[in-house]
Amino acid sequence: MKKSRFSEEQIIAVLKGHQAGIAVADICRKHGISDATFYNWRSRYGGMEVSDARRLKALEDENRKLKKLLAESMLDVATLREALGKNF
Repeated sequence: MKKSRFSEEQIIAVLKGHQAGIAVADICRKHGISDATFYNWRSRYGGMEVSDARRLKALEDENRKLKKLLAESMLDVATLREALGKNF
């Protein structure tokens, strides 16, 4: 996945500028982003505070690790079943 040029804190600051009444086109021009990027950010981070964004990132990291552990354990189970000759 491509790393963003902007941190979560910066993204939330940009969105707060829009909530303060600055037009979307002006914000996009000032920060060098497209309208689509702005609206994607708004759908993902809209209404969040910086602490919420940090918590979201921590939960996403934990979820990614748990999914990896589950996939590895499922692979181990499949390997063991195949090694036992599919008696189950």
